[in-house]
Amino acid sequence: MSAPELHSIEVEGITRSAFILRGALAVGAAYGVGAVAPFVSSALGATATDDESVLAFALSLEQLESAFYKAALARAGLSGQAQTLATSFGAHEDEHVTTISQLLTQLGAKRAAAPKTKFGVTDEASFLKLAVMLEDTGVAAYNGAAPMLGTVDLLSALGSIVNIEARHSAALRALAGQDPSPQAFDKPMSALQVSAAVQQFIR
Repeated sequence: MSAPELHSIEVEGITRSAFILRGALAVGAAYGVGAVAPFVSSALGATATDDESVLAFALSLEQLESAFYKAALARAGLSGQAQTLATSFGAHEDEHVTTISQLLTQLGAKRAAAPKTKFGVTDEASFLKLAVMLEDTGVAAYNGAAPMLGTVDLLSALGSIVNIEARHSAALRALAGQDPSPQAFDKPMSALQVSAAVQQFIR
């Protein structure tokens, strides 16, 4: 299995560990929390497994989602409920970006520039398909990274964000005619399966 919709996303100027994260996010969209967690841990561990690196990772993910909704509103010809959700959810992602940036500043860390992105969204159907994957991925990625946080307050802050990402996913799934909550637990994968699946996302 793979997540072909994510092939349309191009991210420039990122490190090897970020490439691993990108692959992990793709696998998270397809296979769930159990699959993405080991690779999120590995990628963050390539620099430092501390609060700052977790927040930096979360910021890059939120910047990606924020950029996605802006691109969808500009180019996908959305209308009705899809436009309403994209507008609302995009505003949420912008708030997440601002909040996590402030948390990084409080830690004395420098905020990295937002990655350059390109999304292949041309209509409502492609928007919904990729939006569901990105929001599912966001939930999986946060759940994978959360155990690495050493500060309870930060865990609470990011927990409040992942709850919203899950609500985004449920709403988008419902609009796309999918089950908003298809299973009680996400399906895990072996490390070998995950490694094989993410290779196609590493350039």
